[in-house]
Amino acid sequence: MTATGELESMVRALFSALDRKDFDHIVRLATDDVQSVDEISRGWLRGRDAMAEYLTSLEDEVSNIHSALSDLNVVEVGDAGIVTFVLDQSYDIGDERTSIHAPSSIVFRRSDGEWRFVLLHSVPLADES
Repeated sequence: MTATGELESMVRALFSALDRKDFDHIVRLATDDVQSVDEISRGWLRGRDAMAEYLTSLEDEVSNIHSALSDLNVVEVGDAGIVTFVLDQSYDIGDERTSIHAPSSIVFRRSDGEWRFVLLHSVPLADES
């Protein structure tokens, strides 16, 4: 499989794991120095431990997650891979149903022949009125 195909598969697997709330799988795909930001945390998470703690805190709070990816593009530059896409996601947080439309990016780093993600960045856009 090409790096492009491998990285696309990894992104799809990452969101499939999120939909299943398999947070351990997501953490295993991350580097030790991973950074991420999303609409729930509303700030940067830095490091694998911070990400694991954050995801664990969501376990009972978030449910019925459904993620759909579109406009996916993969660029490989040496030992870095950049995947950009649009994320349409819905989930229940507490008793409230939430939906987002978010241009997103994930940056991967290849180390010892394995890809791990080092940055996950998602920018939910407000509905156009």
